Amino acid sequence: MPSKQLPEPWKSFLSKINAAVNQTIDFECLGGFVVTTLYGLKRPTADVDVLSIEPGDQRDFIVKLAGQGSPLHKKHGVYLEVVTVAAVPEGYEQRLTLMFDGVFKHLRLFALDPYDLALSKLERNIQRDRDDVKHLARTVPFDLGILKRRYEKELRPNLGNPQREDLTLNLWVEAIEEERAQNDRAHTGPTQ
Repeated sequence: MPSKQLPEPWKSFLSKINAAVNQTIDFECLGGFVVTTLYGLKRPTADVDVLSIEPGDQRDFIVKLAGQGSPLHKKHGVYLEVVTVAAVPEGYEQRLTLMFDGVFKHLRLFALDPYDLALSKLERNIQRDRDDVKHLARTVPFDLGILKRRYEKELRPNLGNPQREDLTLNLWVEAIEEERAQNDRAHTGPTQ
């Protein structure tokens, strides 16, 4: 279940960005920021990963204001990171979800749909990414058919090494299915 409350230090950090602009600014967010603030995974993350900042002419100003090494980063210990290379499913824009609606006057934070968010982690596939995907699979909970179809139709055609990512996705699906089977056995007890 997505969270309705924006925790600190994010609220103070983003409030400072909001106060520095005088027009509506949209952030398309992904990564650990979304998994932790929206889906409640307890793990540290120090940046707000964004695919885009709209309007685009505000990007340099926002990065200077809130990027890594900025005064806001030094004050709050978190920063904004514009992701320049990310493999995300085609059409993700139609599935964006408004996060923390009404918290800010000028900022609008949009999160990738949970399936798109998971698939954006496929190529890197470090332990943190696998943990994030397992958390999303439990929390949403994932329909693995949707995850596979979206991968096949909207992400795979654009990948540099689709055979490797096929294997990664299959391992993720197996891990999620195994975790679900373990949970089912724990709730039903041993079979006779």
